[in-house]
Amino acid sequence: MKKTNNKKNNNRRDFIRKTGVSIGSLMVLPSHVLFAKKEVRNASGQVIQKAVVLPNDKVNLACCGVGNRGASVVRDLYATGAANVVALCDVNMGGKKTLKTMDIHKKAKQYQDFRTLFDEMGDEIDAVSVATPDFSHFPITILAMSLGKHVYVEKPLTRTFQESEMLIRAAKKFNVATQMGNQGHCQDNYYQFKTWVEKGIINEVKEITTHMNGRRRWHGWDTQMRKFPVGGKIPKTLDWDIWHMAYPHHDFHKDFIDGQWRCWYAFGNGALGDWGAHIMDGFHQFLELGLPQKIEPKKLTGHNDLFYPQSSTLAFHFPKRGDMPKVKVTWCDGEENLPEVPENYGDIEIDTGAKTKKGMVKPKKLRPGKVIYGKDLTFRGGSHSRTLSILPGENAKDIQNNLPEYHKSETNHFMNFLNASRGLEKTLSPFEVSAPLSQVFCLGTIAQQLNQTIVFDRKTKTITNNAMANQLLKSYPPRNGWEEFYKLA
Repeated sequence: MKKTNNKKNNNRRDFIRKTGVSIGSLMVLPSHVLFAKKEVRNASGQVIQKAVVLPNDKVNLACCGVGNRGASVVRDLYATGAANVVALCDVNMGGKKTLKTMDIHKKAKQYQDFRTLFDEMGDEIDAVSVATPDFSHFPITILAMSLGKHVYVEKPLTRTFQESEMLIRAAKKFNVATQMGNQGHCQDNYYQFKTWVEKGIINEVKEITTHMNGRRRWHGWDTQMRKFPVGGKIPKTLDWDIWHMAYPHHDFHKDFIDGQWRCWYAFGNGALGDWGAHIMDGFHQFLELGLPQKIEPKKLTGHNDLFYPQSSTLAFHFPKRGDMPKVKVTWCDGEENLPEVPENYGDIEIDTGAKTKKGMVKPKKLRPGKVIYGKDLTFRGGSHSRTLSILPGENAKDIQNNLPEYHKSETNHFMNFLNASRGLEKTLSPFEVSAPLSQVFCLGTIAQQLNQTIVFDRKTKTITNNAMANQLLKSYPPRNGWEEFYKLA
């Protein structure tokens, strides 16, 4: 594995400082104008013409994060037949979970430090995939964008609200193709929801219930924990310093790696960030929800200052948007924290002993999904690409047989990104769409962490009722040597 070259690293930092103030002068070219792969720079090293991949060419792809979920992302991008995997990067390159990816892509150059990858291969890659822990998405993504590389980033987009805010600005500034990895946002769920809103089938929505009640990694942990765990031997293949990226140093423990990072407020976005992107994506975009005004923790079982609750019920309050009414979106997670659903919901086992509101029942189990309450119709939906169904009722009879057709996409989320990198189409989950969705999750996790209602000013993008909560929009200041990444947008 390649280690950081100090001379090249200094050159990169010089370039970052220069582009940070002058990259706005980039020549912006229409997407239908196609150039050879290599970008053009001036004498100072600024990109004055970003690379555009020819439509019939494969995209030269560098993959950051190639174990766990990252291995699946590499596999799915490669399976399109539209990508050459030319570089693999992982802080635990050579660890057990990266070996299969390394074996498949033997010719790809290997790195542990993404900065070295860009130093050495910046002119050889067109696009970058980022499938690392939530807290480490931002530095890789912003550097790739500043160098004119198209970026595919797993959900949630960032660990903090402010990092997503900076990526919204960066998407406008650097004019590259961007895609967040909420895979169902490119398939039937997307096109059905879009069409049903446009045709008035879904209208005057005032309430939505969302739920994900599967077991999570931190369920059953000691909720009296007051300090991060420490101990254990750092794997020989793991660069523990680079693992931290811009975040403060922590002593090693096995419950920080191999997906366990998702359990902690410091590193991940919990069940909400993990599954919310697959459940809330359609209605968030097409009901134009934007950012909430208030987030209320209605129930937090086993609240702890370090890791996520055993179960959570959060109420997100969104204001009127034009002619659309206020909306309350309720999120429920935790194995026993199932929401009430309409009595005509369908194929579920009902808890007959539970007390419920009139017309509602309490299920014993539910697949991840949502219930959307419109003016005349109620809709049942799942996650990812699963489509909505209209719950039976008096108002549904006339509509069921006259539903409008919607577009059936033959392009999946990964090919959509690679085609956008080649100038053939636009991504369906670009940062201007997916970053505000991720910011909703970031606000929700702050309410979970503090166990307090959060009041949010949508205009100033500040939390107005709690100074500590407002500070958490940014979280930790970057550690020494990582400040440069937060000056690029």
